[in-house]
Amino acid sequence: MFFIPGPLIAILTFPGVIVHEAAHLFFCKLFKLSVFDVCFLRFGNPAGYVIHQKTDNFTALFFVSIGPFIINTVLCMVFCAPSFLPVWELKATDPLAYFFYWLGLSIGMHAFPSTGDLTNLWKAAPAVAKRGNVLAIVSLPLVAILYVLNFARVVWADLGYGIAVGILGPIALFRVMAQW
Repeated sequence: MFFIPGPLIAILTFPGVIVHEAAHLFFCKLFKLSVFDVCFLRFGNPAGYVIHQKTDNFTALFFVSIGPFIINTVLCMVFCAPSFLPVWELKATDPLAYFFYWLGLSIGMHAFPSTGDLTNLWKAAPAVAKRGNVLAIVSLPLVAILYVLNFARVVWADLGYGIAVGILGPIALFRVMAQW
C-alpha cells in the first residue's frame, strides 16, 4: 500500500468533494436548516464543509448526515452506467466515456459521511429508536458500517466503494436488464 496525501486525492477527485458538500447543503435547505458557511473545495482537511444549524428533528439530522452517501452513490451510478458499454463492452477509446467514468468514480469515492456527521447521528439515534422510529432503527447499523468504512479509507475503502458502485453496479444492472 502506498500513501497519497489527502489534499492531492481531493484535487484529483474534486467533483466528488463538491457533490458531497452540495448534498449536505441540499438536505439543509430541504429541511429548512440555517446554513452559516459553505466551502465546496479547499486545500486542507477537511476538503470541504457545510456549517449548519443544529436540529432535534431526527429525520433532518439523518438526511443531512447521510445525504452525501445517498446522492454520491446515485450520481456515481448515473455517470458510470452509460460509460460502461463503450468502455467495457465496445472497447471504445472515446475520451468522453473515460471522462464520465472518472467523474462517476470521483463522486463515488466521496460518498462516505465524515466521522463527525456519523457521530452526531450515532448519538441521537438510540433515544429516537427507543420510541420506535424506523429511520433511527435502520440508521444504527448503517452508521456502524459507514464508521468502519470511513476509517478503512487508509486502505482505500473509498476507492473500493467507488469502483464497486461505478463498475460492479452497472454490470449487475445490465445483467438484470438483460434477463427481462
